[in-house]
Amino acid sequence: MEPILLYDTTLRDGTQGENINFTSEEKVKITQRLDDFGIHYIEGGWPGSNPRDKKFFELAKQIKLKNARLTAFGSTRRPGILSSEDPNLAALLESETPAVALFGKTWDLHVEKVMENTLEENLAMIRDSVAYMKENGREVIYDAEHFFDGYKENRDYAVRTLLAAMEGGVDIVVLCDTNGGTLPFELEAIIQELDLPVKFGIHTHNDSGMAVANSVTAVNAGAVMVQGTINGYGERCGNADLITIIPILCTKMDCPCVSEEHLKKLRKLSRFVSETANMIPVNSRPFVGRSAFAHKGGIHVSAIIKESRAYEHIAPERVGNSRRVLVSDLSGKSNVEYKAKEMGVDLGNGFDSRKIVEKIKLLEAEGYQFDAADGSFKIMLEKLTKQFKPFFDLESFRVTIEKDKNQSCSSHATIKISVGGKQEITAAEGDGPVSALDNALRKALGNFFPQIDGMHLVDFKVRVIDGRDGTAAKVRVLIETRDQDHIWSTIGVSEDIIEASWQALADSFQYKLGFQSDPSNGNPLTKMFMQSSAC
Repeated sequence: MEPILLYDTTLRDGTQGENINFTSEEKVKITQRLDDFGIHYIEGGWPGSNPRDKKFFELAKQIKLKNARLTAFGSTRRPGILSSEDPNLAALLESETPAVALFGKTWDLHVEKVMENTLEENLAMIRDSVAYMKENGREVIYDAEHFFDGYKENRDYAVRTLLAAMEGGVDIVVLCDTNGGTLPFELEAIIQELDLPVKFGIHTHNDSGMAVANSVTAVNAGAVMVQGTINGYGERCGNADLITIIPILCTKMDCPCVSEEHLKKLRKLSRFVSETANMIPVNSRPFVGRSAFAHKGGIHVSAIIKESRAYEHIAPERVGNSRRVLVSDLSGKSNVEYKAKEMGVDLGNGFDSRKIVEKIKLLEAEGYQFDAADGSFKIMLEKLTKQFKPFFDLESFRVTIEKDKNQSCSSHATIKISVGGKQEITAAEGDGPVSALDNALRKALGNFFPQIDGMHLVDFKVRVIDGRDGTAAKVRVLIETRDQDHIWSTIGVSEDIIEASWQALADSFQYKLGFQSDPSNGNPLTKMFMQSSAC
């Protein structure tokens, strides 16, 4: 099979998604990461439509790409003018990219009712624009917008638009399912009927949840280029997700699009783009999500210990991910033993792992959720096996909240702890009671453990466990904390939200200090745990 060309449009089509925005400088950084990964074409934006994209292409002239061809995007010429007079086409040439992507209308509905143009003039616009770009030395990729909808309603005209692009000298024709409503069996039948005499690619949207399936189907039917975005970002329901398509091509279809070494960077690429976009990573995202190789059921864990293929369709390491074993009331002794080994907790002191499972089930019945709190689970394991050595003990704390009609709430916390028998009393303010407690604890511990300066809270969640008791109901508090290298989660449960918050907060500090000082943190199993937690 011919090598598949990967065409990334995150920087253009991806930014049309809700809440997705990149500065010109961020676009440059993403471009460099995409190039390093091995993407073949990077669509940087539409230089004729906005100043930000125009600035990006100016900045991009200063960087040298190793693998990718930078591509500028734009429309065919306007009706009734020469291509050489069209400002959009002029902006494409000024971007000085080796490739350009032109989109044109394929569906007669758009030509006549939306553009209020004639069918013949639309064909001339496609032909002239492609030819003009070719005359100026550009590789031309023609995006046949709404192709599949157009083909279903007026087959002859949809085909004529493709022929117009070919007459202009197009290099690759891309068939677009712009509305995302085509199903894989329809798409395959249409491609087979076409029997195109030119290289073609596929561009799909996910409005029917079929973007990845349609892209893979098109490749199987002969497409040599796949367009999509990182993490499937895009307008409405998004574009085809390259993060899913790439490993499918590489591991399941024997289609060489990136090397095995580059494939291992897939998860990091996904996370980099989501962080740059300020979007929360989707845990259930195939291949790279935090839950993609997570195992919770005891039978599953018992099986993967013996043979990972029993419940994993590929080795997670191939895409830069790692296996995670979760512990909950659904767990068996296999989960506990696997997790203890992973964390470097020795169960060989006579403590029965079955008793640990029973204890977990009792605690989860009370509201704990250990599959979401690895940090607290490790501490609980150490306590149950009498291996826990606290770095500090709470003597008492007091939190006050003050509010008057002229100012917003202010919170103050006073805390008394003992460290190695030495008492420490501190007070601090904060933006809310938990923030005040956090600040007071940091202040108290800072004199003994300077390494806590590098840790900070990144997420705080409160869940009422059973609302039937009203304000007296138990609450579950989950805290996520990170330092320069790792992320970990801890949990607290109580009828009092402040006490539950304290439990989770204290566990977070105990876990950090325990990992920093534990000689087993050089253990590869412990490192594996930290990698799986750093999501």
